[in-house]
Amino acid sequence: YPRAADPDSNITTIRSPIDEDITVRFKTPPPGTCTTVFPTQKQYTGYVTLPPFKLAPIQQDYFVNTFFWFIEARINPSSAPLTIFLNGGPGSSSMVGLFQEVGPCEAIEIAQGKIGTRARDWGWDRSSNILFIDQPNQVGFSFDKMVNGSLNLLTSAISFSSSGQPTDQPAYILLEGTFASNDARFSANTTEIAAHTVWHMLQAFLISFPQYNPGAKLNSTQSSVVGVNLFTESDKSSLAESYGGKYGPLFATYFESQNSLWRSGRIPKNNTLDIHLTSLGIMQGCIDDLVQGKYYPIFANNNTYGIKTLSLADQQNAANSYINADGCQQQIQACRSAVASADQNNQGDVEAVNQICRSAEDYCEQNVIAPYTTSGRSIYDISQKTPNSFPPSTYMEYLNTAELQKAIGVSINYTESNGAVTKAFQQTGDYERGNQIVQMAYLLSLGVRIALIYGDRDYVCNWLGGEAVSFSIAAQSSAYDPFYTAGYADIVVNQTYVGGTVRQYGNLSFSRIYDAGHLTPAYQPETAFTVFTRVIMGADLSLGEPIDLRVFKSSGDANASHTNETPDSVEPTCWIRNIANTCSDEQKEAIKNGEGHVINGVLYDQPSDWNPPASSVSVEAGYPGTVPPAMTASPIQPTNLNEAPSKTADIPTGVYVASATPSTSQKGESSNISCFALNLPLWIGMFLAVSSIECIN
Repeated sequence: YPRAADPDSNITTIRSPIDEDITVRFKTPPPGTCTTVFPTQKQYTGYVTLPPFKLAPIQQDYFVNTFFWFIEARINPSSAPLTIFLNGGPGSSSMVGLFQEVGPCEAIEIAQGKIGTRARDWGWDRSSNILFIDQPNQVGFSFDKMVNGSLNLLTSAISFSSSGQPTDQPAYILLEGTFASNDARFSANTTEIAAHTVWHMLQAFLISFPQYNPGAKLNSTQSSVVGVNLFTESDKSSLAESYGGKYGPLFATYFESQNSLWRSGRIPKNNTLDIHLTSLGIMQGCIDDLVQGKYYPIFANNNTYGIKTLSLADQQNAANSYINADGCQQQIQACRSAVASADQNNQGDVEAVNQICRSAEDYCEQNVIAPYTTSGRSIYDISQKTPNSFPPSTYMEYLNTAELQKAIGVSINYTESNGAVTKAFQQTGDYERGNQIVQMAYLLSLGVRIALIYGDRDYVCNWLGGEAVSFSIAAQSSAYDPFYTAGYADIVVNQTYVGGTVRQYGNLSFSRIYDAGHLTPAYQPETAFTVFTRVIMGADLSLGEPIDLRVFKSSGDANASHTNETPDSVEPTCWIRNIANTCSDEQKEAIKNGEGHVINGVLYDQPSDWNPPASSVSVEAGYPGTVPPAMTASPIQPTNLNEAPSKTADIPTGVYVASATPSTSQKGESSNISCFALNLPLWIGMFLAVSSIECIN
């Protein structure tokens, strides 16, 4: 690990204009740090710092330094929506989302010993300003206090004493650095507490950067507020903790409850902001085991890939463990009764309640979910065997270079997941405390769009359970009875490719994305971007056409019955910063014995096994302080809102709008055609208006 960064004169520190106790510290990273399509796209990285006791009456006797990375939209950022992106865990960094999924850039090898970034065609900055947040406290680059220590890459253990790590392992395995305290007492231990922290963080960010606050964009040409979009993605952290499905509904509900207090004058209007939510998107959400739990043994053997992972006896045992007396289902119900009785505010400070909920979580994981792991297949992609190294972990090496850390103004080393935070949530049994389905029904009643998006190769938060959640949400209100009879419509991604299928009624939608594992956008970037943009536009998710969401209902088959071809297994790559998930037992043994050679964070048998990147990479990729030659000079701006901008080939902007499903189309796998909206989008109020488009074949 590099030494802590030297003081940076380019860092700006301000006190929040609405709360002097809160500080915002930020800088603009030099060009190439995260390469964007256009050099005009502004970026800010930094911290929002909450002092101790800011979350009172929640017990919080520690500092909260929440790291953020903000990137402007490619086109018209001054009028673009704002999307907040959170990864799950609990304890997983949203840099996963930025670098492996939906951010404007991806980390790539430039040469031996050099990693940089290149622009991502289907990054979500293509249609939105986007804010990535590392939370809860101590996750990713966030911290309570900075402590020098050492990280053992084989065990992921961090030690803060000189005698805490073995000395008989290769030097590249034991890395000295600066970390958060890794004390579970100094972070959130429930989703409720995490929601309070993020609300305070967003208050400070939005008042400090008012130009990106949609609530501040009312003017004479707009009749309504442009809303904030909250999107969450579950993460590859531990077996049953895929937390985007927990965070999203509760965070959004808390934001709206604060808005209600703000409007009624019960919290002061002069030092708080209305965070107006337009949409909540949940990708691969583990939302509620009372609904999703029974689908684990079903999906294990009855998936659209024809893969069977359990014996019939093991499948039946797992199913029985869910419904038996004192089984998973009943234990979850007992947990929720205990919460309702003794910990209504979900503070996690009543040990008797914690024990009941923790036991339910442990039982469900061990007896219903975990039997699948004996199959040797990835819980994140049923088509692949373990270890599964997709998506690449290149970014983890990049974020731990001295150049990068100086560029973004951090003095702490990066870790993808924080085990102390994960353990804190496990100790309160937060996973099974529930109420997310009721919360999403409440959000629908407020007019918030709810989009559930699931790749169909993921086991741990599988799409069968996600579909069941969508029905459970609809069941909360008779106004959504038509959702049950809405049909599945093709998600038309471009002129020749159908990327999935969607059921949509009003503001509620469920999308199954073909041939995608747990981190859906990493597998199907064009499809994920297309669905995302249609969600925030309030459009038909099938074709992208403008619709009246008060009455719109998708039409098509009653069931999402498309079957997939199983892809070949991919030989894994052993990343030394992600040994547990990407390296075989033989490779782990080789690492212990000091065998092999590490180049750009990857273990090779011999140096000659490394393949240099293609020569084109030097044109496409940048690194801190260096802009790639291929970067487009500037976006084309429309002269007025009623006039389409000029057409320029090969500029990745806009979103596809279809008139119908292609007569000859490819479903699933991946598209061989890159289809760009060449007439750039015009932002009008809450919606993205896209003129007719062409595709480059």
